[in-house]
Amino acid sequence: MLEARRLSLARQSRQLFSDVSFSLEPGHALLLQGRNGAGKTSMLRILAGLARPDEGQICWNGTAISQSDNYLQSLLYLGHHAAVNTELSPTENLRYLSALHDDDSASIDDILCAVGLAGYEDVPAGQLSAGQQRRIALSRLWLSNSPLWILDEPLTALDVKAVAGLERRFKQHLDDGGMLIVTTHQPAILPESVTQRLELAALDPEADS
Repeated sequence: MLEARRLSLARQSRQLFSDVSFSLEPGHALLLQGRNGAGKTSMLRILAGLARPDEGQICWNGTAISQSDNYLQSLLYLGHHAAVNTELSPTENLRYLSALHDDDSASIDDILCAVGLAGYEDVPAGQLSAGQQRRIALSRLWLSNSPLWILDEPLTALDVKAVAGLERRFKQHLDDGGMLIVTTHQPAILPESVTQRLELAALDPEADS
C-alpha cells in the first residue's frame, strides 16, 4: 500500500501544491490531473523518490520510503522523455532493458509486436519517430514485475493502436494486483471502477507541470 500524507511543495517561493493526501491499494490506479503549473510532474518525481516535498511524508506498506528497504525495487518510473539509446535498435534496447530487469524469459519479438514496432526491430532508434521511441521506452511495462508503476504522460506521441495496447497492459497489471499512478489527458484508458482521481490546483500558472 502506498500512502501520501499531507504533501506540500513550493519552488522559488511559488506554491505548487499543498496538503495533498491519498492512499493507493493493490489493484487500483490513481489518475493525477491538473492544468500546467499544478505540479503533476513534481508530484510524480516525489512519489518516485527522485525529489523531496517541503512537507509531508510518503509511506510504503507503513514505512517511510526513505527508510524502506524495498521501495525503489518495487516501482517503475517512466518520465516525459523516452530515455532510450538512439544508437541502438529497438531489439538492442530491449535486450538491455531485459537484462536491467533481470528477465531473460521475455520474448523480445512478442514485446516489439505488442508495442507496435514489428518491422522496425533493427532500425536505429535515432531514425525512428518520437512516438516509436516512446514505444521502446514503454516496452519496459511488458518486462517489469514491479507492483507500482508511476508514469508521466505515457500516451504522448502514440497512435490509436498503441494506446489500445497500453490500455490492455494497464488492465492486466491492475488485474494482477499491481498499482498505477499516471498523468494523462486520456483518462478513459484506465478502468473507472478501480481508478481514483486527484486534482492538483494550479496555484501558479508559471510553475512547472
